[in-house]
Amino acid sequence: MSDNLTATQIAASGMKAQAVRLRHVSENIANADTPGYRRKLVAFQEAVEFGRRKGGVETSPTRLDRRELPQIFDPAHPMADDSGYYLGSNVDLVIEIADAREANRSYEANLRVFEQSRQMSSSLLDLIRR
Repeated sequence: MSDNLTATQIAASGMKAQAVRLRHVSENIANADTPGYRRKLVAFQEAVEFGRRKGGVETSPTRLDRRELPQIFDPAHPMADDSGYYLGSNVDLVIEIADAREANRSYEANLRVFEQSRQMSSSLLDLIRR
């Protein structure tokens, strides 16, 4: 039974990590047109507690994409400098949508593992009761 519980915990950690990733993707999409906005990134790492592997996954601290911000020419923009340029956002909507789809599918896969593990535990309890 502890193996099923472990599988459930691993799947839950995966769902939590993908939810964090989806939140960052949503923030990036919402701020795609915000001048000076840098894309937020998150990486996954193995969950460790007191130097021991927990078997799950967790997200790293949020990082900002260090790629250069594009310079946009619009002399009428309030943030434009003397030459008419201002710094745009380094968010690429195509990449963000692809990341959102990937995170969504990974979340769904973890959810299926979670449900299957729960169903197996329930079936085992039914067998024990007989």
